[in-house]
Amino acid sequence: MPSLRDFRDRIDSVKSTKKITSAMKMVAAAKLKKAQQQAEASQPYAQAMARMMSRVSEGIPHESAPKLLVGTGSDLRHLLVVVSSDRGLCGGFNGNLVRMVSHEVDRLESQGKKVQIVCVGRKARDLLKRIRGEQIVESFTSMTGQKITDYADADTVARFILTQFDADQFDVCTLIYNEFHSVLTQRPKAQQLIPFALPEPQAENDNEKSKDLKKTEAEISDVSSSYDFEPEQSILLAHLLPKNISIQIFRAFLDSSAGEQAARMTAMDNATRNANDRIKDLTLQYNRARQAYITKELIEIISGAEAM
Repeated sequence: MPSLRDFRDRIDSVKSTKKITSAMKMVAAAKLKKAQQQAEASQPYAQAMARMMSRVSEGIPHESAPKLLVGTGSDLRHLLVVVSSDRGLCGGFNGNLVRMVSHEVDRLESQGKKVQIVCVGRKARDLLKRIRGEQIVESFTSMTGQKITDYADADTVARFILTQFDADQFDVCTLIYNEFHSVLTQRPKAQQLIPFALPEPQAENDNEKSKDLKKTEAEISDVSSSYDFEPEQSILLAHLLPKNISIQIFRAFLDSSAGEQAARMTAMDNATRNANDRIKDLTLQYNRARQAYITKELIEIISGAEAM
């Protein structure tokens, strides 16, 4: 049976851990507010950008459409861009994302497709390196979570993707990240970047973050209206499509940053609660052991007195 000193040392150790987890929870809560504001502020522009791309690309002849819109004509080579965090201690935030990526790779490979991976964030790189190391072609770090997310970082990743596409290294590019829904909910999401995929109106309307952005019937009908473009659509798309990739990656960065802080705050709150429960349990064991020692000493004293 552990000694009373062992119990006291364990209680002190758990109390120290509790202070750390409690402090990390407060830090994550402070960072979450700003990250959430940034993520929510990015939604209207990103969604409007996607709708505008739908309008501009509607009805354009296939032969004059940019390659980023129509693709290479094949879907045998896939590039997955995975956005994770650089730090851990955020529950299943990164684990769920990597699990989805692994399932997606298995699904594509079962169909005879070739898959390559670009990692944004240390955790995705470290976790995927163990199981998919040979498929990782590039990794970026220090772009989300620890600092104010910069559009230039998203543009750096977008330029790398476009360079690879121009070099004919892949046919389809998919962005996979944790979409921020609420403080308690962050869901892994896959979004096709190349070739450009038309947004799904129903998914947007169902999104909790876009409740205030629901389109009226008139706005919905505008998507299929006729427009006159100057310059012509193909020239506009040649400029808009690369920018749209940067915008969607930047949106994913902001969502991932907010989701990371929310997941860390929740994880540290759970850890603090568990530390409290452990302290209570150890204190109870300490008191029982102390009472047993006292009882033993009293019995020895009484036995000695009776013997005399």
